[in-house]
Amino acid sequence: MITCFIRYEIDPYKKDQFDIYARNWGQAIPQCGADLIGYYSPHEGSATTAYGVYNIKDLAEYEAYRARLMAHPLGKENYEFAKGERFILKEDRLFLKLASAPHTPLRTK
Repeated sequence: MITCFIRYEIDPYKKDQFDIYARNWGQAIPQCGADLIGYYSPHEGSATTAYGVYNIKDLAEYEAYRARLMAHPLGKENYEFAKGERFILKEDRLFLKLASAPHTPLRTK
């Protein structure tokens, strides 16, 4: 299992458009086969940094998933929305594997 971290640089005056984009991915990504952890938009601190995070089996499955996402009606619509509204200024992807497992259970009082 690998985790894809997407770092977005967004237009700070178009955060609402990014939030719509994120909610759309919240529907389309799971339907296309990735385990979506979530999309995160600016709240405090930087007004231009946002993230998307999801798990996928491996890079081969990632390629198949991307093809499904590009063919998915909401996926195509969301790509066009981002392109038309131009709220994403920069996008970087990083694939990492979990190195800290197994985790010790959280202690509670």
